[in-house]
Amino acid sequence: MAPAAATRLLLIRHAEVEVRYQHVFGGTVDMDLSPHGHEQAAALAKFLGTKPFDALYASPMKRVQQTLAPLLKNGTPPPTLRPGLREVDFGDWTGHGWEAVREKFGVSAFTWLEQLERGTMPNAENAATFRARVAQSLEEILAAQTGKTSAVFCHGGVIRMALAILLDLPLAQMSMFEIDYASVSALELKPHRVEIQLLNLTPWRDMPS
Repeated sequence: MAPAAATRLLLIRHAEVEVRYQHVFGGTVDMDLSPHGHEQAAALAKFLGTKPFDALYASPMKRVQQTLAPLLKNGTPPPTLRPGLREVDFGDWTGHGWEAVREKFGVSAFTWLEQLERGTMPNAENAATFRARVAQSLEEILAAQTGKTSAVFCHGGVIRMALAILLDLPLAQMSMFEIDYASVSALELKPHRVEIQLLNLTPWRDMPS
């Protein structure tokens, strides 16, 4: 008997956002892409056009929908929107840049995952709540697409939480992974392990034009 087909996930971050929200904890702000972000989205669509997948899921936030637009123009069926894939709420850090966080809150913004996990980011989304909603979305996707490949368009924080869940590691440890704008990470889920097959590939930068 042939072994059952593995289930694959493509975790895709939205493209670069408008300039005023770059290097800022945007979170719940429903911002647009920058002109360069639209170029990244076009390169991403070209790359994904060579990578067949069975299902498409996405955050409902504007920056994700704009990243998806070039792919949908190629005839890809519209995605299933999952509110649980929206970006984490950074609470009082929302709208602040990295240096502003240090000056106002007295902590390094580079510790943001640790701050979320510890619950020390003022008025931010509870880490357990964040984890639960991302986990529920993953469970529903994986249950519906067992043995198939799903593309999931979402956010940097959501991808790091998804990796923490799937790899069974603390969220704070996901700081070891860079998740760039318009990047693709691929995981294969087997009965007894999860394999990272691709991490942070940026078609707009890593692939020949």
